[in-house]
Amino acid sequence: MSYHIDPIGIIETPFKEKFAVPRQPGLAPSATARLKLTGEANSPEAVRGIEQFSHLWLLFLFDQNLEAGWTPMVRPPRLGGNKKVGVFASRSPFRPNGIGMSAVELKGVQQKGNQMWLELGSIDLVDGTPIVDIKPYIPYSDVIGDAHGGFARSEPAIMEVTFSELAFEQLRFHPNKQQVYAVIKEVLGQDPRPAYKKGKPDAKEYAVKLFDLNVKFRYHGELITVTAIERF
Repeated sequence: MSYHIDPIGIIETPFKEKFAVPRQPGLAPSATARLKLTGEANSPEAVRGIEQFSHLWLLFLFDQNLEAGWTPMVRPPRLGGNKKVGVFASRSPFRPNGIGMSAVELKGVQQKGNQMWLELGSIDLVDGTPIVDIKPYIPYSDVIGDAHGGFARSEPAIMEVTFSELAFEQLRFHPNKQQVYAVIKEVLGQDPRPAYKKGKPDAKEYAVKLFDLNVKFRYHGELITVTAIERF
């Protein structure tokens, strides 16, 4: 049997591409977003009472990966990108049905004319990701105190991020420079490079699209330096 799913909204986030998106929600707390509800879900009645909850579960589609298919075994970055585990023992975006979930902060509900928006925080989704459902996060049932996290039992180490003089100067006149600065540090501090690059010499200059910016950076030992920030 097959089933048809219609998205109930589209999310707007600072992350313009898959590269450097936080691997879990909450790792970049300064990254805020807006969820634009669509179709029949775009109604005040559909979100009535939602402001009672501080956090929400978002169910979404890995829409950029659907055509790539999936395999039963994957290589999680937390295991260095070399060791394989079953896809259902991972949060790989390459899944049989391409469905993901994120626990995010609800910052507010907005209505502009006939359009409903949810203001969200601690986002880990690519800009334009289709959302297929929203559920309230309920602490007494969703938090399991004695749960075991397997190979992901602890938070990833955070690297130090510095800015070159050029990068500081290029960011100085951005209208949202404080938030942009914070998001860049939070995102790059997780070392978004491929797992096989970590712990090895790396002279390459990388770039990631955040907000309306192309952020260039280099890796030096245990330090990441933002070398330039350009508008695109």
